Amino acid sequence: MNLEEQDKKLSENTGIPAVALRGLTILPDMIIHFDLSREKSISAVEKAMMSDQHLFLVTQQDPNNNEPGLSSVFKVGTVAVVKQVTKLPNGIVRVLVEGSYRARLLNFVEEEEKYLLAEIEQLFTENDLEENEEEAMLRELRELFKKYGAYNPKIGKTLERHFSDMTGLEQCINQMAANLPLSYEDKQKVLEEDVLRSRFEVLALILSNEIEIARVKNEVAEKIKGRVEKHQKEYLLREQMGYIRQELGEDEEESETEQYEAELKKLKASKEVKEKIKKEISRFKNLPPTSSESAVVRGYIETLLELPWDKTSKDNTDITFAENLLEEQHYGLEQVKKRILEFLAVRTLNKQGESPIICLVGPPGTGKTSIARSVAEALHKKYVRICLGGVRDEAEIRGHRKTYVGAMPGRIVAGMRQAGVKNPLMLLDEIDKVSSDYKGDTSAALLEVLDSEQNKHFRDHYVELPVDLSEVLFIATANTTSTIPEPLLDRMEVIEVTSYTANEKFHIARKYLVDKQLKKNGLSKEQLSISDGALKKIIQYYVREAGVRELERKIGEICRKAAWEIVKTGKKEKEIKVTGNNLSKYLGKEKYSLKKANETDEVGIVRGLAWTSVGGETLQIEVNMMPGKGEVELTGQLGDVMKESAMAGMSYVRSVSEKYDLDVETFQNNDFHIHIPEGAVPKDGPSAGITMATAILSAVTGIPVHADVAMTGEITLRGRVLPIGGLKEKMLAAKTAGIKKVLVPKENEKDVEEISKEIKSGMEIVLVETMTEVLEHALVETEAKGKGKKKDGN
Repeated sequence: MNLEEQDKKLSENTGIPAVALRGLTILPDMIIHFDLSREKSISAVEKAMMSDQHLFLVTQQDPNNNEPGLSSVFKVGTVAVVKQVTKLPNGIVRVLVEGSYRARLLNFVEEEEKYLLAEIEQLFTENDLEENEEEAMLRELRELFKKYGAYNPKIGKTLERHFSDMTGLEQCINQMAANLPLSYEDKQKVLEEDVLRSRFEVLALILSNEIEIARVKNEVAEKIKGRVEKHQKEYLLREQMGYIRQELGEDEEESETEQYEAELKKLKASKEVKEKIKKEISRFKNLPPTSSESAVVRGYIETLLELPWDKTSKDNTDITFAENLLEEQHYGLEQVKKRILEFLAVRTLNKQGESPIICLVGPPGTGKTSIARSVAEALHKKYVRICLGGVRDEAEIRGHRKTYVGAMPGRIVAGMRQAGVKNPLMLLDEIDKVSSDYKGDTSAALLEVLDSEQNKHFRDHYVELPVDLSEVLFIATANTTSTIPEPLLDRMEVIEVTSYTANEKFHIARKYLVDKQLKKNGLSKEQLSISDGALKKIIQYYVREAGVRELERKIGEICRKAAWEIVKTGKKEKEIKVTGNNLSKYLGKEKYSLKKANETDEVGIVRGLAWTSVGGETLQIEVNMMPGKGEVELTGQLGDVMKESAMAGMSYVRSVSEKYDLDVETFQNNDFHIHIPEGAVPKDGPSAGITMATAILSAVTGIPVHADVAMTGEITLRGRVLPIGGLKEKMLAAKTAGIKKVLVPKENEKDVEEISKEIKSGMEIVLVETMTEVLEHALVETEAKGKGKKKDGN
């Protein structure tokens, strides 16, 4: 159908189906497909397909307008022929069209079918160009496209030959505007020009702008490329941004400097600190933004600005609130609570009083770390935890000097920065686990930190300014003091956190651990209940520890199995009751058995008491005498100190042999074998000295030893009994084993007084000074002559 026939067809009809396109302009001779989802647009396409397949395509001025009218579309569009219609899922229709000619929109007529019907008139291109002039314009367009293609090689290679074969200027303009990645607004400008000369000028201007933009972009890339390595993409992008801002006159570094100066004005700090920061900001101003030193200075300034030089938090002075909170969150730990309340009382009376430096020493799982968190809460202090386990570099405490790459402040200053105030509670966890190597001694670096006379002016290598640590409440934790150097230990107030008794463990489990594990495993008290008998049985037969960590794990195991049982049955309202009788269903067989006292008095067997990292333990020391050459055999993986104690005990027994009518040849013609069961467990220490001496004498004389007697103490060659440590744990082990009488060195009397009545009840505690008193209470035949001073535990 030629143009005259089309005009005739249009004049016969009242209009042509129209589609308003969003973000898309169609030009004559352009073949393209697009997707439609609006009902009006789909209806218009269907109407066109039922007639002569002609469709008027016009572009919306606002792509977001869902109901376009005459005023919201451009006035010039393109009449196109629908080549193909494809229906896609979700009510979408894909249409393939070919642009035929330009047309002006006169009006829209609304039809019953609810599609746009357009009244249009065909537009003809005015061409007043001479042949030579048209050829010149055609060549100019090809030249511009060639330049554009040089900056966009992917587009240029594909279309350059296609445009070179075209002989008509109008066709070339239409094809070039259609195929280049121009915005729909630019394409609309080309479409609306009626005069060919003007249309050429519009397209030439658009192409020239695109070429200029591409040139500037390439120039920026080339200038930046010389400053960076080949594959540093991220750095390249940042530099491009910096260069563009520089071209636009936006100085980022200047605004950053202004920000630092504004923060400096707000900073609460001494004049010395402010002068230092001001000097560093001035230095930062004069550094080139791309230099490595600029990044170092920036990090240093930010660190100084974030430190709480003179910023403090308000401490709680309500001693009743603090006491109630500590009691609510922790059972026992009376010494720690008492010391914190004393500090609070002093701080209430004297605002400038020094903060204590406390070291909590005790076995794992006894609540040392958690009590520190509760203290911070009770005093309304910021809480910072610094784990020192395995730290072996002095720079971890004092920081690295700025001259090193990746330098940063030490853990103490970093903790202050994290807290945001100069008076936080700082927990130095596992202070006994620090070590040293060729890089320096960590514990030596801590000397200044934990000295109240020096830490007011603590100097970090990175900060280079004195930092005031005098208002920090330091609490350190350790499992033992033996690995802490004496000068460091001397700077701390040591508070021993001893093992929990079975009763304390029961109360902790009932009051805290059960509720905690129920919540953690998504259970309610109605779904799972654990009886008191079950908890006591867990403590007695399933865990062997000084703290309550393993106890908590066992309760958690019960909760997990109960949760599995509830989910498996599908009955969320099911109630599970765990008692002592069905406990094995959830935890399996009992792991431990109680080492009860022997039922009968035996020769050469004595019950000793030992301290371990997980609490107290009873040791049954056995001695056998057999014909031989007077040799002494020691087995049971004994340490050097324990072996020496055994030899000291043997020497003492030989020195008192006449008192017991023993022949000298008894020791020359017999061998002695001293054995401590559980040979796989290493044992050491002097506290089993009197136990081994008693066992040796019993074996030599044949006198039995009371089965319900246990003892602990170091022995000398002359038979004196010296004091020992870990008495509370040892007494606890004796009580668990059913011991009725415990022999303790006289010099440990003060330790006995500190032991709770709960542990001492039911046991007779005898204080002894010499081996004579020990033997009088231990050997069966000499008991009646006993003159040892007794102290009843009841």
